Amino acid sequence: MSQRVLKLGIPAGSLQDATAELFHNAGYEIKFSSRSYYPTIDDDEIECLLIRAQEMARYVEQGVLDAGITGYDWIVETESDVHEVCELKFSKVSRRPVRWVLCVPEDSPVQTAKDLEGKRIATEAVGLTKSYLARHGVTAKVEFSWGATEVKPPRLADAIVEVTETGSSLRANNLRIVDEVLQSTTRLIANKDAWNDEWKHTKLENISLMLLSCLAAETKVGLMMNVRRADLASVLDQLPALQRPTVSSLSDPDWVDVNTIVDESVVRTIMPQLRAAGARGIVEYPINKIIT
Repeated sequence: MSQRVLKLGIPAGSLQDATAELFHNAGYEIKFSSRSYYPTIDDDEIECLLIRAQEMARYVEQGVLDAGITGYDWIVETESDVHEVCELKFSKVSRRPVRWVLCVPEDSPVQTAKDLEGKRIATEAVGLTKSYLARHGVTAKVEFSWGATEVKPPRLADAIVEVTETGSSLRANNLRIVDEVLQSTTRLIANKDAWNDEWKHTKLENISLMLLSCLAAETKVGLMMNVRRADLASVLDQLPALQRPTVSSLSDPDWVDVNTIVDESVVRTIMPQLRAAGARGIVEYPINKIIT
């Protein structure tokens, strides 16, 4: 085993599987054991530790971990002084940011934050909530919620500040969003001393590059096609390329091969247009990684 090891925190809970999938796509295999908080990874230079995302930034700041993956919300909540290596736009359900929102029951008279003066608010993110109330000049009682926060209004709380990705749980519990407190995405963070270490810095930059390359490729596909030189300009006009398409000569001097990367969502629209413009032998193929 290499004598140099990067201590990396993997978020336990809702982000665990999504993180393992992203690392898999980037070429790293992380395996979990039901009885261990030390996942294995097929890189002798990385040692993984499974920690709740809520605690990750604090342990990274203290140097217990060299780096870790957590949400921006928990960095703010714990007021941790860490270096942000990169933003990783993924979550447990989608690639959209999660939102911390102020909610009340549908029939509540509360319409704005100002209406919560002197009221009781339940949340897991006490620090975020207090900062939000301070910005609005509101004094309210903020209580830490140990779970099942959505069911607490109206009997146990007048309002809640809760994280949501799709809003389905809030709607199921008859809750109405009053305001957005914070948007959050996942981040790869590093201890500042670790980031200043040349070897660990390089290791983290390489990991970051591979993770970001997978996220960049998620909504992209490759297209390749044969085009008569006489039709090339018309075909290129139809291509919303990531950069400039690659045009290569074929054995037949009257034809060229065109290769490009496009958003998967536009393929069904542009394929017929490409054929009408003169492209033939059009092939769509998956893209696993994109490094620009």
